[in-house]
Amino acid sequence: MTLAERCGPWAVIPGGSEGVGAVFADRLAAAGINLVLVARTAARLEATAAALRAAHGVEVRTLALDLSTEEAAGTIARATEGLDVGMLVYNAGSAGGPVPLIDQAPEAALANIRLNVFGQTLLAQHYARGMVARGRGAIVLVGSLGAIAGCKNLAVYSAVKSYTQTFAEGLWAELSPHGIDVAALMIGRTRTPALERTELHANTGVPAAEPEEVVDFALANLGEGPVLVPPDHLPSFQAMRAMPRRKAVEIMTRSLEPQTRDLLA
Repeated sequence: MTLAERCGPWAVIPGGSEGVGAVFADRLAAAGINLVLVARTAARLEATAAALRAAHGVEVRTLALDLSTEEAAGTIARATEGLDVGMLVYNAGSAGGPVPLIDQAPEAALANIRLNVFGQTLLAQHYARGMVARGRGAIVLVGSLGAIAGCKNLAVYSAVKSYTQTFAEGLWAELSPHGIDVAALMIGRTRTPALERTELHANTGVPAAEPEEVVDFALANLGEGPVLVPPDHLPSFQAMRAMPRRKAVEIMTRSLEPQTRDLLA
């Protein structure tokens, strides 16, 4: 079965205007799958959509939307009503700068939760219903190796990324018997515009993965869920998950130091 047969004819990609999301869009468009791209910045969305239409001749719709709002999931569902959506790639959710929870505005913490927990839950639920009826489809939730353990100054971020992994595991158990692939793609430090806009990449001395490498790995292993970890990070992922939690938290906290900040995505 081709990728289009398995995951088409439409794919929805929240966070699809740049970086990993844009590479997913390119790969799916190259396979003949039509796209709905969702992101906050309209100009960036339209530029990505125009390039995909020109390169691959597929239909690309855009929706400029703040994915951290309470209404985001419902707005996306209404905008895609009537489309036969065979794939959801939920790529939204960045860390921002490391800040102690007590120094954050409550709205900042809640926006991170809505973006990474509410949004992917409601959209996965919505599109999975159609996929179950068809007996095929795929859901990819882009997570982070920052989920391996809680982390000082990133308490909410590491927690919501942990939700992505656990949610994908449960969803895989529910949906794989219906012929639907589900995977949490747990990425490390990746060369994206979002990384360049934050301070998390400064002076790390750690090479970043290319988005193309990450996406190609995910698509090549789509049926190997529920958790996909790029091979370079798999040994440390497994070791951190197995060690005592206090030690894991201490290691994650040290990962904020410039020399070892490669676990954050």
